[in-house]
Amino acid sequence: MEPIVLAYLGIALMIGLSGTGSAYGVTIAGNAAIGALKKNSSATGSYIALSALPSSQGLYGFVGYFLLSGFLVADISWFVAAAVFGAGLGLGIVGLFSAIRQAQVCANGIAAIGSGHNVFGTTMILAVFPELYAILGLLVLILISTAI
Repeated sequence: MEPIVLAYLGIALMIGLSGTGSAYGVTIAGNAAIGALKKNSSATGSYIALSALPSSQGLYGFVGYFLLSGFLVADISWFVAAAVFGAGLGLGIVGLFSAIRQAQVCANGIAAIGSGHNVFGTTMILAVFPELYAILGLLVLILISTAI
């Protein structure tokens, strides 16, 4: 295997896993929003805002590609390829799980809003906590890209 293949595998995992997490996440929250709309259709804006939150992890994977794309050259060394692979895999896994877990927080908040509880602000704050780890994953990728 050539080192460039390893680097591209890391990029593919980063984008694929973080995007998959976001796709699952917005689906989880969106399903909760559809259910909540049946009970309380006046809070549609809150449902949409909370349903959109898990989409950011997929964007972090996309940003990660642009940060690492300069290293994707034909004569890439094994060291750089391994760094790109590791950074991509790390962000991909963190993005996958943080998006799904964030969506679960959002879905519970959506259900509570649908039942008439005023928990939009609290849900937004609690939903930021899983997002923090995706941001940390992106920051680690930035640190790795500046070190190589």
